[in-house]
Amino acid sequence: MRLEKIGEKLDRYFNRLEQGKAAKIQPNHVEKVISKLRAKQKLLQEELDSAEKPSKKTRLESKLAIVSEQIERAEWLLEKIVV
Repeated sequence: MRLEKIGEKLDRYFNRLEQGKAAKIQPNHVEKVISKLRAKQKLLQEELDSAEKPSKKTRLESKLAIVSEQIERAEWLLEKIVV
């Protein structure tokens, strides 16, 4: 799944939370998103480790930062809906 689609799904969950519809968010769905993000993070890190061009390294570092931020958001969301 593309990083953008994962982010969109996470945004939809946050919108539900803001609207007071957190009960509709299934914890296992958020856990799947986290799992996909972690897999993407691992893949990007492997690409970064093998990258030689500085421009590619910069782009991959940027993507890694975005993925890390999304993982933090998803974990926060999971804490809120499991309580």
